[in-house]
Amino acid sequence: MEYGSFSTEKLPRFRRRRASKASTRTPLLLSFCYNLPMISKSVEETGKIAQKLAKTTKTKTDQATIITLSGDLGSGKTTFAKVFAENFGIHERDVVSPTFVIMKSYDLDKKKFNFKKFVHIDAYRLEKAEEIEKLGWKNLIDDPKNLILIEWPENIVEAVPKNAKEISFKFIDENTREIVFN
Repeated sequence: MEYGSFSTEKLPRFRRRRASKASTRTPLLLSFCYNLPMISKSVEETGKIAQKLAKTTKTKTDQATIITLSGDLGSGKTTFAKVFAENFGIHERDVVSPTFVIMKSYDLDKKKFNFKKFVHIDAYRLEKAEEIEKLGWKNLIDDPKNLILIEWPENIVEAVPKNAKEISFKFIDENTREIVFN
């Protein structure tokens, strides 16, 4: 399987039949296929995946939009976050993994975007959910105009709402990453 397309053979039978009518390979960037791995062969390809997600991310009516990024060190989480944030007017060089400060918040242009804040959290140094709650977590997730990206969500799993979008990254080799939307 290559980045940019997926084989219909891993789809459930009813989806396979519909997808195979057009062709046996479907462009991946038309929509995200949850639980199907995408293979990114470069930083640029990982960026294209992030860009597509950013362009299709919408505000919710009841709470913040939360996206979690899981994976080992060097698996592409921060690269993904940089390009994702850039789509909301935040310069890529301003987005660094907030490992030591835990959380960075960016105000967004309300005229251009439906979100008012982009919040980037790196929970690598946290050991339990209560630690994120001390940073005003409840207020952040209660505001539907907030867009929150969390690296290392497994460290604060009890604090992450069940309906958060989950993305996992796996290091394959120096240039290749497996990205799965769960």
